[in-house]
Amino acid sequence: MPIAVVTGASSGIGAATARRLAAEGFTVVLAARRADRLAEVVTQITGKGGRGVAVACDVTSDESVAALAGSVAELGEDVTLLVNNAGGAIGLDPVEKGEVADWQWMYDVNVLGTLRVTKALLPALEASQAGTIVMISSTAGFVVYEGGGGYSAAKHAMTAMTGTLRLELAGRPVRVIEIDPGMVRTDEFAKVRFRGGEERAAAVYEGVEMPLTADDIADCVAWCATRPQHVNVDRLVVRPLAQAAQHKVARGPIGRQR
Repeated sequence: MPIAVVTGASSGIGAATARRLAAEGFTVVLAARRADRLAEVVTQITGKGGRGVAVACDVTSDESVAALAGSVAELGEDVTLLVNNAGGAIGLDPVEKGEVADWQWMYDVNVLGTLRVTKALLPALEASQAGTIVMISSTAGFVVYEGGGGYSAAKHAMTAMTGTLRLELAGRPVRVIEIDPGMVRTDEFAKVRFRGGEERAAAVYEGVEMPLTADDIADCVAWCATRPQHVNVDRLVVRPLAQAAQHKVARGPIGRQR
């Protein structure tokens, strides 16, 4: 079975992606800091006949990422897919009041964490002769909005890294795919952004009919990753019907769900 490595796999988009890729026939290596949450997702995967391996990993640590690469190598199978999903946002402050520590965290996790994991696993992906790197970025990677300076800057950097990597890997057997979700409602993203503030987190989605879910993005990852190897989906932008743009969100009923 080919190996897929998913970072940030303990919850949200990462966990949903791990479950979906296991159903697609991958041996999934789930990487995240919270070992207990990883174990829960692995149990869900194995309970449905899939294969999942949990590896506690902090993408902001060189040593931790090196250990992840070592654990993957020990499985002795082709590594054909890396999903760089670990990331997040903190705060919604304007630039003039931005907290340097918040901006630093967002850059460390979204950008440098992605860099570390990509560097560590690229040799194995290339050795498989059919590698795929999926970058889970955001529509914030190409559109700015008030209060989103730090997160948008980090995601812009991630998008720049993705495009650069694709150019640098031209002619080598590794494709690079960027998926940019808009409004996705998960258990933790908004809560982390507002430091656990339940009311502020809920207000983000108030009145929005059917925001995207983690499973929607997992579906996008699976579709991109299972195209024939010569097909490279450079960028997939996906938003809920209610969100026409970063700053334009309809709140209220919209038609009939199919």
